[in-house]
Amino acid sequence: GARHSERNVVKSKNLYLKKEMLMKTNYVYILTNYTNTTLYIGVTSNIYRRLSEHNDKAVDSFTKKYNLNKLVYVEEYSSIVDAIAREKQLKGWRRERKNALINSMNPEWKDLIRENKIEK
Repeated sequence: GARHSERNVVKSKNLYLKKEMLMKTNYVYILTNYTNTTLYIGVTSNIYRRLSEHNDKAVDSFTKKYNLNKLVYVEEYSSIVDAIAREKQLKGWRRERKNALINSMNPEWKDLIRENKIEK
């Protein structure tokens, strides 16, 4: 599985994500809806493209059905293998543990993309 020392969790103090970083890294991410009632955990190497795909209302998907378009948690990995292992680990967690993980980085559950005005 993914080793804790290899992961770089984006901290609430430093939510600014550089565009260059996002293009060269693999991400495990959590999306939710406006009311924070449903979570989606995913993995991608291009967070902008993937979020755009999630928000594309022409595509039928879990994220469309539950209107999951708020990015509330991100972890960075240099290895896609580690990222996929972490995604599977998080998907196996109970909701309370997922909430605690999000709260540790983003206690107000703000949209990390919109709050930081990250340019595409």
